[in-house]
Amino acid sequence: MARRWGAIAAGTACALLLFIIFVVIFTPSGVMRGVVERALDNAGYSFRATGFGKALPLGINARNVEIGDYRGVLFRADYAEVRVRLLLLLAGKASLSYSADLGGGRVAGTFSSGKKGEFTFALSRVRLEDIPFFATATGAHVKGDLGAEGSFTVSGSNLAGKGRLEIKGLELSGVKISGMQLPDAAYDNVRGALQVTGGKAVLESATLQGEGIYARISGDFPVMTPLGASPLNLTLEILPKPGFLEKQKLVFLLLARYLVSPGNYRIPIQGTLARPAIQ
Repeated sequence: MARRWGAIAAGTACALLLFIIFVVIFTPSGVMRGVVERALDNAGYSFRATGFGKALPLGINARNVEIGDYRGVLFRADYAEVRVRLLLLLAGKASLSYSADLGGGRVAGTFSSGKKGEFTFALSRVRLEDIPFFATATGAHVKGDLGAEGSFTVSGSNLAGKGRLEIKGLELSGVKISGMQLPDAAYDNVRGALQVTGGKAVLESATLQGEGIYARISGDFPVMTPLGASPLNLTLEILPKPGFLEKQKLVFLLLARYLVSPGNYRIPIQGTLARPAIQ
């Protein structure tokens, strides 16, 4: 009897899977694209792609993808793909894998829904100059090789997990936050770690080590929906050496009100994740 019920359950799962596959196959790509566009539009973002199609047996893909808002393009990918994870679907769990090619780099991860949802991401060899967010949101020129990874769980409204990043050869110029100019600098290595518990993200360590300058970012922000609306409570600490300070004397003169001790500037960053501001 147990074998019989097991066979029935397995047959039902296979039939359901085949039904979903056929639905995807026979649903026009234009309809699927409309679903994606409406979902992003509801979140305040626009979507453009020169190619949009199906990734069989169960998925969608697009080429030359651009996602933006009223300011312009924030994300651009040569190719992006989302697939249903079939083995987990057979086990009764809705789960997706996603990937995107950005120049010579790659973003990939998974997303699972349910009582305890899960979200993972990994970035490898991503050039910051291939991410238009920085120029669009801050007007800055940014270069460097980014690597990052993270794993998070969602239970109700509670988000928890950890993430880390590393940037090699970071170059920053023309960075302005709410009109305030920050120093142009080159950093050999940048490391950061983020811990999320109880719906709050805490920046545990973010250090920027460069020639003639050292900087740290610390603080926290509540994780809200949409994420860009999360209010920031961060502090940027800049410690320039005398020679570096002399080269950018005008910039540091404008930052003089944030000087807490000789050679130590502490700048509060507030606003929101999408629109940071210096008070």
